[in-house]
Amino acid sequence: MNGDELAAALAELEVPADRTEQDAFLLTLPGERRQRTLVWLILGRRDLLVESFVCRAPDENAEGVYRYLLQRNAKLRSVAYSIDAVGDIHLVGRLGRDTLTTAELDTVLGVLLQASDADFNPILERGFAGAIRREWAWRTSRGESVRNLAAFRHLVSVEPADG
Repeated sequence: MNGDELAAALAELEVPADRTEQDAFLLTLPGERRQRTLVWLILGRRDLLVESFVCRAPDENAEGVYRYLLQRNAKLRSVAYSIDAVGDIHLVGRLGRDTLTTAELDTVLGVLLQASDADFNPILERGFAGAIRREWAWRTSRGESVRNLAAFRHLVSVEPADG
């Protein structure tokens, strides 16, 4: 698959993409737990690199976060969790250019989006519980809404205020 064929496949799948270079595309996929997931598709000589930033390095419990990600890798197809030099979390995959089809691209993007979206809160719970508790306390002390933190209510030791 070349750059024009990849662009055509993305159009067929109705996936909005910005073609940043001849062989590089930036996609924005909508999510539920995460508002959006940005995905890079970069055609190399022999493969298509699929990469998406998931979360920055954990503030705490890095071992627990990375253990969770390694266990999740066993259930993923075509992409896997990885970390960069500073510990930031990414989903990465490489697919052969010669065998890449629109259907396979659709599957890979679906797996990536599902993993990124479904694993986002568990990653935050394991690696940012302290920050979530501090944010909850700060907002409730000021009478501000905690609606977008509702999924983490179980991490807060006090009964939450309505908001």
